[in-house]
Amino acid sequence: MSEQLIVEITDLGIASITLNRPDKGNAFSSKTIQALIGTLHSIKENKSVRCLILRGKGKHFSTGADLNWMKSMAKCSYEDNLADAEQLALLMSTLDELPIPTIAAVQGCAFGGALGLICCCDIVIAERSSIACFSEVKLGLVPATIAPYAIRAIGARAARRYMLSAEKISAHTALELGLYHQLCNANQLEPELVQCINSVLANSPNAIRDTKALIRQCTNAIDPSLIRQTVTVIANARVSTQGQHGLNAFFDKVPPDWSTKVDEQ
Repeated sequence: MSEQLIVEITDLGIASITLNRPDKGNAFSSKTIQALIGTLHSIKENKSVRCLILRGKGKHFSTGADLNWMKSMAKCSYEDNLADAEQLALLMSTLDELPIPTIAAVQGCAFGGALGLICCCDIVIAERSSIACFSEVKLGLVPATIAPYAIRAIGARAARRYMLSAEKISAHTALELGLYHQLCNANQLEPELVQCINSVLANSPNAIRDTKALIRQCTNAIDPSLIRQTVTVIANARVSTQGQHGLNAFFDKVPPDWSTKVDEQ
């Protein structure tokens, strides 16, 4: 559907969406978000599709939001940022509510908004060398639209540490936190993925859809008012003084004003 994505559907009903910006670390922009939303809607309407694989082409799953996109949005009006953030929130909810099993295959970096996509997937298989990071606060931004899904996955206690510190998370720690379900060596990612797919295909498609709907009903709902709040928070952060300063400092390769260090004893 777009040069941003590679979309495939096999005769067995296995859909695959591959983020296709390897030269940019599969960072996503507004174009990527629109392409993903459209593709997910098409997959949802295709009754022959039994599961979805989400992955990134090349070295990384995704390094998160394209910073050039973020920098351009910081120059836009609050209303433009609100509309833009609504699309990112729509992407997360669309993936989260997809009625078929969704499997994320993770390699390299999974930063920022990419962790939102991962937390919206039902099953996550990652390479042992992969690295995760809630990186937003380093740039003066907020992990707002992904927060409901990420906190549901790892809990508020872990979110307090990793969203506030923006420290890198090893694959082993991500497994313990619940970001990932399974780790494997790089050369075993494809075999493990096939095994997982086969487990899904052995089950009743109708029973899977009903079970996934039941799980959503039995857990705390991520309702429209919460989603609206996350959209407002990130729009405010983008046009804020610190948000714009953080992005400019990143591009200028200088520490932001708030950056400091405690001397080692």
